[in-house]
Amino acid sequence: MELILTHCTIKTTNLIKGEDAYAYRKKTGRDLNVLHQKGVLVKVFGGAVRKESRINLKEEVSLRKEQLRDEKIRIARYAASLIQPEDFIYLDAGTTTGYMIPYITERTAVFVTNAVSHALTLAENGFRVILIGGELKAATEAIVGNEAYVSLQKFNFTKGFWGTNGVSTVSGYTTPDINEAMIKECAMKHTQAPYVLCDNRKFHQVSPVSFGDFNSATVITDRVPEELSGHHKNIIVV
Repeated sequence: MELILTHCTIKTTNLIKGEDAYAYRKKTGRDLNVLHQKGVLVKVFGGAVRKESRINLKEEVSLRKEQLRDEKIRIARYAASLIQPEDFIYLDAGTTTGYMIPYITERTAVFVTNAVSHALTLAENGFRVILIGGELKAATEAIVGNEAYVSLQKFNFTKGFWGTNGVSTVSGYTTPDINEAMIKECAMKHTQAPYVLCDNRKFHQVSPVSFGDFNSATVITDRVPEELSGHHKNIIVV
């Protein structure tokens, strides 16, 4: 159990030690079944994963805010400077897009977002903001689902700013959740000038679901991998 709490996931093979592997495997399986039935963990093929709680999901958002904070703020400040008079902006959920808000100065711009926290902060700062409707996903504080998708169909944005879990020249921009990917992709297709805000850790990372081709948006980042430097015109390093 200590391994599960520490590493979030564990493979059965990592638990099997000693010469009597068969007997140990049977005992390990029984133990995992008991913990699964008690709701402590979720048993999966070949091992188990820690069961998430709502508290953990909220902590996940605050934890991401502190990862490479200075780099994210630098990226966000530059992105905010791109907003011009009368722009109609889509602002995706995410920590780096959230860091943009204190640096936005253009009062004539109108904002549409699927992030409840972004909408509240924008409104408190005196901006006109439209929050799309739909299902709230606690892990990312984002609005997702069919209703959100339908809401976005009628909009045509001049600029948009997205967060991402991974950036790859092959797989494009990726996220773990198919519902979030659907919303991201829909909004991006309705945007004249899309920007993806990406700290250097995200390069060559690939999450399960793509929401845009690599060349479909301009990447704003703090540092680019050496093998990509100078080879792509859609990367801005700040």
